[in-house]
Amino acid sequence: MQRVALGTTGLTVSRLCLGTMQFGWTASEAESFLVLDAFVAAGGNFLDTADIYSYWQKGHTGGESETIIGRWLNARGGRERLVIATKVRGRMWPGPAGEGLGREHVVKSCEESLRRLGVETIDLYQSHWPDDAVPFEETLRAYEDLIKDGKVRAIGASNHTAAQFREALDVAAYERLPAYATLQPHYNLVHRPEFEDELQTLCVERRVAVIPYSPLAKGFLTGKYTKGAKLQGSRAAGVKAYFSDVGWATLDALREVAAAHATTPAAAALAWQLAQPGVTAPIVGANTPGQLADQLPAVDLSLSGEELAQLDAASRPQR
Repeated sequence: MQRVALGTTGLTVSRLCLGTMQFGWTASEAESFLVLDAFVAAGGNFLDTADIYSYWQKGHTGGESETIIGRWLNARGGRERLVIATKVRGRMWPGPAGEGLGREHVVKSCEESLRRLGVETIDLYQSHWPDDAVPFEETLRAYEDLIKDGKVRAIGASNHTAAQFREALDVAAYERLPAYATLQPHYNLVHRPEFEDELQTLCVERRVAVIPYSPLAKGFLTGKYTKGAKLQGSRAAGVKAYFSDVGWATLDALREVAAAHATTPAAAALAWQLAQPGVTAPIVGANTPGQLADQLPAVDLSLSGEELAQLDAASRPQR
């Protein structure tokens, strides 16, 4: 799998990042090990998780995904060949410092993530979403100390608006603090304005690496859904949001492009995203190696200008 620079971090990553929110939730530990094995065997080296994964599952408290990754690393080895990213912000213990981006929570959460992952350094530590109660300077100074202590290599952000992200970058520059080098936006063919209206230009201008999450729109862009389908399962409500005229038109165009290349709609959707300015590595997810296999061809798939325009036109009306 092709490797590229992760913005200004000094890290080199595969063009696909493996998201692990499903580990311990919709994928058992054994299934998660199989997906990790398949991803690495295909040349992938970039893993993304978060401390809160998967607190929403009955009986869970958060940290389950990190723990599974840590056990896999212990069993397989090869830590030096991987780039491991995790996130901080959500509630992990009781009390006022149990969540947020204040110094106490960030520092303690980092220690806990290091323990669960079984590593000495987190390659990319990310603010999962903003914390309006904490100044950016406080959060960035906490990150600065973690970097000085060798516990974190680089920092990034997720779910920030353009105004929030610009302010965070400006504060870092003015105070000479570590700056967010990556951004995780919600971005895919049927969810475009949130990133494209302002964030995309900002990221390109500031040389921020973009690692979008939900690149397949919770499975909608795999082509497995049809009009009138009755949805069941944990993500049904989220997927149903794409059941629209624009969504179906986009899916029709995606199927046509995929057929022309004898590949899957999932691979074509990811190839479209990889062709967008600023995008470094979409974050893909899979419960099984088979689901991952449907997505891996994207890294070797080059869409023509006409095909990119076709997909753009089909998904454009929502804008």
